[in-house]
Amino acid sequence: MRLLLIEDDFSVAEYIVKGLKESGYTVEHASDGKTGLVKATTEEFDALIVDRMLPNVDGLTIIQTLRAANDSTPALILSALGEVDDRVKGLKAGGDDYLVKPFAFAELLARIEVIMRRHESSSTVTRLKVADLEMDLLAHKVTRAGQVFNLQPREYKLLEYLMRHAGQVVTRTMLLENVWDYHFDPQTNVIDVHISRLRQKIDKGFDRPLLSTVRGAGYMLDDAE
Repeated sequence: MRLLLIEDDFSVAEYIVKGLKESGYTVEHASDGKTGLVKATTEEFDALIVDRMLPNVDGLTIIQTLRAANDSTPALILSALGEVDDRVKGLKAGGDDYLVKPFAFAELLARIEVIMRRHESSSTVTRLKVADLEMDLLAHKVTRAGQVFNLQPREYKLLEYLMRHAGQVVTRTMLLENVWDYHFDPQTNVIDVHISRLRQKIDKGFDRPLLSTVRGAGYMLDDAE
């Protein structure tokens, strides 16, 4: 796997490059935005790690330029700016994830693996299946045991995320970041409301419920018998 790191802080870059190489990755490093943009647009990489504040060309501009050119290479944004609005701007610019400095290397590595896996699955998978619940990503259709469900856009996005993480506990923070993109006050009960509505649609009338609440942790769409 070949990664591009665009980071102007040499101590941070050295720390990341060393860790990634020890983890088996091939890493290219650019120390300014202009050089990084040239590398990103002329060479092939499996993922990008882009600092937000860079000399010459800032990180968000790099990602926006790539997305405008239909380049979907997964990109993780690094930044000392950690407010909700800052993260939203990064995600809206086309970033696949946003990691606030300072960070633990183990978390950076995990996030890189997740965005690459997500990119790979989104580019190849056209149908998701959990037990007898099926989602056709091309037809935008959801069925269970042949019964078709009429889902609202946010319900569909929520279910897709849960199905892609079937058998795993999905936290409220994960849903906040990936389904709502931070576009509401995390103290509200909007997640609970949507989970309840989704459960009413996909579980009501069936012998075995698939969507469960894991007390104190989050939610799980479980395909275990």
